[in-house]
Amino acid sequence: MFQKPCPVQTWALVTLPTPSILLVTLNRPNELNAVTRDGHHELDALFEWMDSEPSICVGVITGNGRAFCVGADLKEWNSLSPSKVRLAPPSGFAGLSRRIGRKPIIAAVNGLCLGGGFEIIVNCDLVLASPAAVFALPEVQRGLVPVAGSLPRLIRTVGRQRAMEMVLTGRTVSADEAERWGLVNRVLKADEDIVTESVKLAEMIARSSPDAILVSRRGLMFGWEGVGVEEGSQVLVDDWWSKIKDGENTREGLKAFVEKRVPNWKASKL
Repeated sequence: MFQKPCPVQTWALVTLPTPSILLVTLNRPNELNAVTRDGHHELDALFEWMDSEPSICVGVITGNGRAFCVGADLKEWNSLSPSKVRLAPPSGFAGLSRRIGRKPIIAAVNGLCLGGGFEIIVNCDLVLASPAAVFALPEVQRGLVPVAGSLPRLIRTVGRQRAMEMVLTGRTVSADEAERWGLVNRVLKADEDIVTESVKLAEMIARSSPDAILVSRRGLMFGWEGVGVEEGSQVLVDDWWSKIKDGENTREGLKAFVEKRVPNWKASKL
């Protein structure tokens, strides 16, 4: 089924709700899904694997229990000598907070989303939240600084004043407030299941051309990464348009439109 075996995960459950959707569940409920020093590298390897597997189109990440993720395992951190503290990979906290990647990832925020957990969702492509979800960067209250990539990203998403309030006070933000600020795409109703709804959203994405998903996301990421509007547009045309317009999925999409049927997409070769 896969070109390479899925990397082994010690603290996360990996499932496939459909053949094209990867569901990652952080699974340390007693520790509120705090991520260990080795966990960052395991998750980085997992999302690298997802990007390389042609059959997978979308990823979803959530947490088991009452927390999405409360950040780093501070008990582990406190027990280690500075020389034994393993740095996070270039992709950042849990392999996500500074990830560029190829494929979209949806954060399904089921509860507490604090510190590094918040840094994860700021860099995810879409975010759904349960009504019980709360968000915070409380690092300043512990003499720390959130350095996993969220600060410049947060200010782009919510603006200077809101970002300053959240970071400098360390206060919690409710799911409804996060939605108003633009951090969350949608807050679910009380009777909706966060994983079910997130997988439905992933299925909506996966119904489209795998090639078009990859390239459209790349074009949007140019704006996120600070590339100028015209420069990003030109790079998209120069580097990607010929691969898209001459690709088998474009031909299939147009043919299916004319024939009034559902397209039969092929795994992306881009």
